[in-house]
Amino acid sequence: MGATVFAPDPGWGLREPSGASTDTNMVRPAVSSGADNELYLKEEIRSEAKFEGIVGQSSALRRVLEEVETVAPTDSTVLLLGETGTGKELIARAIHDRGRRRERALVKLNCSAIPSGLLESELFGHERGAFTGAVTQNTGRLELADQGTLFLDEVGDIPLELQPKLLRVLQEREFERLGSTRTKRVDIRLIAATHRDLESMMAEKQFRSDLYYRLNVFPIELPSLRERSEDIPLLVRHFVQHFAERMNETIETIPSETMQPA
Repeated sequence: MGATVFAPDPGWGLREPSGASTDTNMVRPAVSSGADNELYLKEEIRSEAKFEGIVGQSSALRRVLEEVETVAPTDSTVLLLGETGTGKELIARAIHDRGRRRERALVKLNCSAIPSGLLESELFGHERGAFTGAVTQNTGRLELADQGTLFLDEVGDIPLELQPKLLRVLQEREFERLGSTRTKRVDIRLIAATHRDLESMMAEKQFRSDLYYRLNVFPIELPSLRERSEDIPLLVRHFVQHFAERMNETIETIPSETMQPA
């Protein structure tokens, strides 16, 4: 989960405190203090559910969401790039929810969180007895995502020896479970994400160029928080309200001096 918020209405227009929608090209100034600002922040946070908890109104974030709007209705593979914590999973969810596969599952797999020896089984599945400890059959994430979307987070951590198998899925839409000779076909949309520099990894022979070009169909670069500092007041209000609710507390205001840069 990344610290990202956007508060547009369904037509991408930003919402005024009164509830009226502004022109889609109008952006309110950054907010940091004052009674009117407090009201505006509350209205912005209240409307965040319109875009899956993504909070913010900066031009950098708006650019990303415009790209989401462009690519979501297609079935193109998307590669999300950016530092850790920039909200890649939130953006993947937004793309899925606005695509034609939104009624089917969004299946997620963090490639860096699973030991390399188990990643192949998690992705492709295995048959009973395929390896020591495989006492039952396992359905992989690819099969679970059939007709839906597969989100591969930290795709740069996929071992080199496993990359040709993923490439085959993207090219031929087919694979075999570990321990099986039966070919299975799948129809998935792939969204991949990484904080790594895949082009540098290609140059160092750590990432296959053919796989890279299959993934890099529609790249989206996610900005870090330092590139959209005007979103910080909205984020502060969002997280203050979130933790206040968890602790059953009421916090009406945030001192203006707290919002000033150190």
